[in-house]
Amino acid sequence: MANTDIDIARKANMQPIMEIGAKLGIPAESLVPYGHTKAKIGLDYINSLKERPDGKLILVTAISPTPAGEGKTTTTIGLGDALNRIGKNASICIREPSLGPCFGMKGGAAGGGYSQVVPMEDINLHFTGDMHAIGAAHNLLSALVDNYIHWGNDLRLDLRRVTWRRVVDMNDRQLRHVMTGVGGPGNGFPMEGGFDITVASEIMAIFCLATDLEDLQQRLGKIVVGYTRDKQPITAAQMSAPGAMTALLKDALQPNLVQTLENNPAFIHGGPFANIAHGCNSAIATKTALKLSDYVVTEAGFGADLGAEKFFDIKCRKAGLKPDAAVIVATVRALKMHGGVAKDDLAGENVEAVQKGLKNLGRHIRNVGQFGVPVAVCVNHFTGDSDAEVAAIEEYVARKGAKAYVSKHWADGGAGAEALANAVVEMTENSQSQFRTLYDDDMTLWEKTRHIARSIYGADDITADKKIRDQYKQYQEAGYGHFPICMAKTQYSFSTDPKLMGAPSNHVVPIRELALSAGAEFLVAICGDIMRMPGLPRVPAANNIFVNDSGEIEGLF
Repeated sequence: MANTDIDIARKANMQPIMEIGAKLGIPAESLVPYGHTKAKIGLDYINSLKERPDGKLILVTAISPTPAGEGKTTTTIGLGDALNRIGKNASICIREPSLGPCFGMKGGAAGGGYSQVVPMEDINLHFTGDMHAIGAAHNLLSALVDNYIHWGNDLRLDLRRVTWRRVVDMNDRQLRHVMTGVGGPGNGFPMEGGFDITVASEIMAIFCLATDLEDLQQRLGKIVVGYTRDKQPITAAQMSAPGAMTALLKDALQPNLVQTLENNPAFIHGGPFANIAHGCNSAIATKTALKLSDYVVTEAGFGADLGAEKFFDIKCRKAGLKPDAAVIVATVRALKMHGGVAKDDLAGENVEAVQKGLKNLGRHIRNVGQFGVPVAVCVNHFTGDSDAEVAAIEEYVARKGAKAYVSKHWADGGAGAEALANAVVEMTENSQSQFRTLYDDDMTLWEKTRHIARSIYGADDITADKKIRDQYKQYQEAGYGHFPICMAKTQYSFSTDPKLMGAPSNHVVPIRELALSAGAEFLVAICGDIMRMPGLPRVPAANNIFVNDSGEIEGLF
């Protein structure tokens, strides 16, 4: 019996991608195949779907992540398969994996066990080239900015105030801060610079919020690349960059279609992180799936305090989406860690630790409820979970006004999540959703940030030095006051201290830096010690990945 994710994925009985498209009614000529099992959906066809009604939208989110694992992507896939098993026309929409986590610590993002999307190796590595296209478009703008300065700099862009960095889709701490242009006049002007990971690029954010090519090009033109000495913004449009950048992104903007292990449609498109960006797949993929399916299951990155909040307050606000239900994923093991148990001590029943850790789940239930969306809890089952531990979760969730469903989709695929699927159908058919965003557009940028910290994180307040407070004021007065806030913060805690687990309250959230995303139309508030370029762990996953004698990849997960 297969015992690793990659073994299970290799044994999948995949259908030709044209057959997967046919299940959704997509004509073969509207699919652009990338081999036999991957395809992009043509934008002209997508445009023809505008008058169709939308299906039901279900968000899968989770408790605050721990090293014990929660299984949010696995649950998204398992729930989609389960909905199809009970006779519903359902699709899933998830993000494209970044190479950084694949070779770092987290691993890929194709699900696990018998709830996976395939071809797993392709999806976790180069897929259809979208990530490379986004990186190329970003770095083209970097090159054009430097070239503009080299050849005269008529707009008087201040070399000390160039804010547009470079990106690479790899965890590489050595590139966080670099000097460029050294070695003489022929190499440009010496300037401070640096690299972010590609999934933190504003290009990625724009890519995931754009509605079509025209909207994409207009948004790219609004990117602020730096400022003059008197602090006037200089945009990508003034660098004559958006046209060429759009050309690099033209094919990438077409959503990707693949399949689950049970041969159900899966849209995988775009991949911003939720701890440093807005953490959702592309709006164009989600909206396309809603036109082609009765039920669409999507996910938002990390815990509900980061991913779900941004899904609701940024993606839904900008894309006009109205989610019908939310599922919060938890595991017994992760709740024990939130209850104070070390990872090495998770084996064996510990109801008391589960009960202590349930405060974290309770905070997330409360938080999602603030958006007016009905909530169910999925207990992602592990073989070592005891009946008493599961009962403690069910009783606690019931007291919070929701219901918990034990799901075994990792081991049994869609069959293991049918109870959850039936619950989701019941919730959505009863039209219980009264979706609303957490704050209004006309609230000030400072007050939006404070409201998120207080309402979602349980904080007393936010804090920032005078320089950051002045930036808030400047962005407000410059016409960006209606933008939503994208919090860049550790995913491991409601606070900015990753070691403070459970449901901490009465803490303060320090705002260290602000980053304007004028094209994506949000303001990034960078909190605590969070980095937009992660580093590799002491023993990265890359150390255990190799190609065997049969030419097969080993160690990818």
